[in-house]
Amino acid sequence: MKIGILSRNRNLYSTKRLVEAAQHNGHEVRVIDVLKCYMNITANEPIVYYQLSAEKVEALQFDAVIPRIGASVTNYGCAVLRQFEVGNVYSINESIAITRSRDKLRAHQLLARKGIGQPVTSYAHSARATDKLIESVGGPPLLLKLTASTHGTGVLLAETKKAAEALINAFHGIGSDFLVQEYVEEAGGSDIRCLVVGGKVIASMQRTAGKGEYRSNLHRGGKAEKIKLRPEERSLAVRAAAVMGLDFAGVDIIRSAKGPLVLEVNSSPGLEGIEKATGIDIASKIIEFVEIDVKAGPNKPKGKG
Repeated sequence: MKIGILSRNRNLYSTKRLVEAAQHNGHEVRVIDVLKCYMNITANEPIVYYQLSAEKVEALQFDAVIPRIGASVTNYGCAVLRQFEVGNVYSINESIAITRSRDKLRAHQLLARKGIGQPVTSYAHSARATDKLIESVGGPPLLLKLTASTHGTGVLLAETKKAAEALINAFHGIGSDFLVQEYVEEAGGSDIRCLVVGGKVIASMQRTAGKGEYRSNLHRGGKAEKIKLRPEERSLAVRAAAVMGLDFAGVDIIRSAKGPLVLEVNSSPGLEGIEKATGIDIASKIIEFVEIDVKAGPNKPKGKG
């Protein structure tokens, strides 16, 4: 099988591991930088072209693609992925599911519609609603999250009402869309990353924030360890991935006094931290799922919204 991995950096751990796993299973695999792709969207045959050099261009042909599209190139990366989809090329995650999960406001709304537990979250356009926004999530401490943030960037903790007001007014002043969310203190700066592949949780780890940090992201100094999920946490992760329409997802959960709550559903979760924490060969499990799922033919859009 010819597999294309849509990644801007072939040296990233996750990209290298997927290449290794695909080659180990006897597949022909290539890493494709989406920004070097272009397409004629009105052509009779939907083809994606790849700019090998200033003079040399190649028409790409794959049986399946695995998108590893970074947040900074979501729009163009998903346009390239859609072109593959129009050409009936299988993708483990469809473009609509990726864009759905990348928009934090849209994702929270879709999860809420399906009854997926989340921290109390509010959103408003007008600065006049500042007091009501703060009250709606139970007051400080609270989190402010840019709707387009990833990997913990654009997530700020406001420990007092004055700090919350200043941040909200600052975000309004620069025209940035953001969410206001309750800070779940009993989580103690920890969350649980669940790796979902094909409707099953195949690995999970607990991430704990480093000293003086409230974000548990590993590249911000957080620590990871293997954890055994409770049945309700496993079910919540699977349901959240399904709502987004993702066959491959990282679902972040916190344990609260109200039960497990979903923080985020990530369409391109990193493999390094969770493979090292759990000892599980996740890359191979992803390739094995693609081998089976591709036989059903090109994906149909999943989820709604």
